[in-house]
Amino acid sequence: MSQDEFRRVLPGDADFELPKAGPARPVNGKRPIPDFPPPPERDEPDVVDLWDQRVAGGLAFLRRRLAGAYEVDDFGFDRELTDTVFYPMLRVLYKEWFRTEVFGIEHVAAKGGGLIVGNHSGTLALDAMMLSVALNDQHPERRHLRLLGADLVFRVPVLSELARKAGATVACNPDAERLMAGGELVGVFPEGFKGIGKRFSERYKLQRFGRGGFVSAALRTGTPIVPVAIVGAEEIYPILADLKPLARLLGIPYFPVTPTFPWLGPLGLVPLPSKWMIQFCPPIPTAHLTEAADDPMVVYNLADQVRETIQAALHSLLEKRPDAFGL
Repeated sequence: MSQDEFRRVLPGDADFELPKAGPARPVNGKRPIPDFPPPPERDEPDVVDLWDQRVAGGLAFLRRRLAGAYEVDDFGFDRELTDTVFYPMLRVLYKEWFRTEVFGIEHVAAKGGGLIVGNHSGTLALDAMMLSVALNDQHPERRHLRLLGADLVFRVPVLSELARKAGATVACNPDAERLMAGGELVGVFPEGFKGIGKRFSERYKLQRFGRGGFVSAALRTGTPIVPVAIVGAEEIYPILADLKPLARLLGIPYFPVTPTFPWLGPLGLVPLPSKWMIQFCPPIPTAHLTEAADDPMVVYNLADQVRETIQAALHSLLEKRPDAFGL
């Protein structure tokens, strides 16, 4: 018997076939390799690929920053830096610490200029930052809010640079009108330091809105005014007293005394985890009043309408939030 005949009589020889190779699949962007046999399908994400993308994105971001390959507008707004660095840090407070809820975001137009007017409180201007995050995260068009800040903000060396990079500018009518005419959302807090520096006993009571300069800026550009009520900022640093002599010595509007500051030192700067709620009210049109931008009665009446709208919305939100530190 020959060797071939002997091999053919062995059991299983006639039925034996090599398995076929499965389809090739890429691995981490390398040359595709065949599966032999094909591996079972996996539902969990590829952790290695996810971190590869994050590291690659971070390195590309640093390369663009070092090479100066990024855009900054005439006011100093750095959109890439804001979306990549500022917003991710603020979202920790917005989502995890303050557990923010947003209502009425549909009242903010998808395109075009607008004036967002809110109540101001909380010792530090965290309400302005949380409002900016709310518009970027909750609005379908992920809109950016161009905040108007006091002169004091832009006199502090490091703070002024950060504010400019985040899109803020000095609170003056020419800048506000230019931004709104360019289709930007402009945020203003007419209470100013009177709002964020008021004592805890006066919480959620709106202070005077000044001379209504924000209204005249909206009238000249014909942009709608969207009142916004913010509940939660009053409890993060409850002001029990204001040391005015020390404030004058330091050249600041007020020196707050809270349950944690200055007693705990730097730890006193950690905000209390109050529950936040933000309500966007229906917009107030101004396109039909452009010719009355210099009429003090029209400006005053419209400013008073905005103030009353915000005050009523604050009462409504406080009824929805019975516990200031609840979920």
